[in-house]
Amino acid sequence: MKDKILVVDDEADIREILQFNLENAGYEVECAESAEAALAVFTPDCSLILLDVMMEGMSGFKMAELLRKERKSQVPIIFLTARSGENDLLTGFSAGGDDYIAKPFSIHEVLARVKAVIKRSRMSSEKEREVEPITAGHLKIDVMSKMVYADGTAILFSKKEFEILNLLASHAGRVYSREEIIGELWKDAPYVLDRTVDVHIARIRNKLGIYKNYLTNRSGYGYCFSVTADD
Repeated sequence: MKDKILVVDDEADIREILQFNLENAGYEVECAESAEAALAVFTPDCSLILLDVMMEGMSGFKMAELLRKERKSQVPIIFLTARSGENDLLTGFSAGGDDYIAKPFSIHEVLARVKAVIKRSRMSSEKEREVEPITAGHLKIDVMSKMVYADGTAILFSKKEFEILNLLASHAGRVYSREEIIGELWKDAPYVLDRTVDVHIARIRNKLGIYKNYLTNRSGYGYCFSVTADD
C-alpha cells in the first residue's frame, strides 16, 4: 500500500509541483489550499503532512497544534517555510513538527526528507510496540498510548516532549548531552539547535510539577532522569 501524503499550501504552483513529484516517487498525494481545508480531509491513515507555515486564516503552526492536542494524532509533520529564525523553529517544533524545509526548496531535498521522516516514524512505531510501560517513582510512561501519568493522573505532553521524557526515563541514570538527544530524536533535521532541547526540557519539568526534579541538568554534561528513594 502506498504511503499517503497530505500537502497543505496556499500557493497552487507549489501544490502542483509537490503533487507531481511525490506521485512520481510512488506516493499517494492529497492537496489542500488551507489549514481549514486540510483538517476537513485529514484521515488517520495519512503517513505524513507537508505543511506550509504562513497561510491566510489558520497558520500551519496552529493546525499542527490542533492535530496533536485535539485529535491526538502523531502523524509526522514537515513544515514548509521561508521563516528560519530560532524563535520560529522553536515554535514549530513545540507545535509538534518533525522537520523543517526552507523555501525556496529543492524537490530532491523534499523527497529525501519525506523518505527519511516516514522511515523514522515507521521504525519508531515498530519499536514502541515491543516496549512495556515504564514505572519510575510516581510516574508511569505508557509508550503505547503516548501518555504519562503522575499518581494516576494523566499529563499531556507534545510529541517531542513525550519522546524526550521517554528517552531519558528509559535510560535512567544516564546523562544525555543536548547533541545526543538531538541525534536520537531529530535525525535528518539540520535546523535543530541546542536551545530547542532546553526549551522542551523546561516545559516537561513544568508539566511534571512536584516531580520536576526527576529531570536534572548536569552542568556541562547534559540531562538525566533519576528517581531517589525519597521521591
